[in-house]
Amino acid sequence: MLRKKFDKIMRMAQNIQTERLTLRQWATSDLAPYANMCSNPEVMKWIGSGSVRTRSECENAIQYFQVGWRDRGFGLFAVELKPNGRFIGFCGLSVPTFLPEILPAVEIGWRLDKPYWGRGFGTEAAEASLSFGLNTLDLDEIVSIHQVGNDASARIMWKIGMRFDKETIDTSCERSVRIYRKNREE
Repeated sequence: MLRKKFDKIMRMAQNIQTERLTLRQWATSDLAPYANMCSNPEVMKWIGSGSVRTRSECENAIQYFQVGWRDRGFGLFAVELKPNGRFIGFCGLSVPTFLPEILPAVEIGWRLDKPYWGRGFGTEAAEASLSFGLNTLDLDEIVSIHQVGNDASARIMWKIGMRFDKETIDTSCERSVRIYRKNREE
């Protein structure tokens, strides 16, 4: 029974279509644009310590994202534009192991390349990922975390109906973060 549900989830998770985006599993061809995105200091400013990532670190991250899908049945989707299939970032679900005080939890997160900021793509992808988590996976609650000062991510959290829970310190980088939550009933 559990295997049938897992297989159904994996089929559904292969692609999620929104009005302008496709959320899909990662491909080998995603490494170059992902590494390029993660080498931009503006993109990485609010991620962990704010340091950029090497191509090798990005390759390891993609492998880690794929292991998450295999082991948990959920993970981060690669996000592409529908008209041309261009990779623009990622969005999806993960376990926020960097913040043990809120575990067990599933986090929704996103990262888009700078040319795609301010156009509603983050909100569109986040809404689809949130729906996948709450409705397809039947999760009771999803959290989202942003570093204090990352107002763009805070706006997305607000737009997708998440509510502020608390502020704390991410001890992995000693930065203040805010935690938002949304449960299935909300």
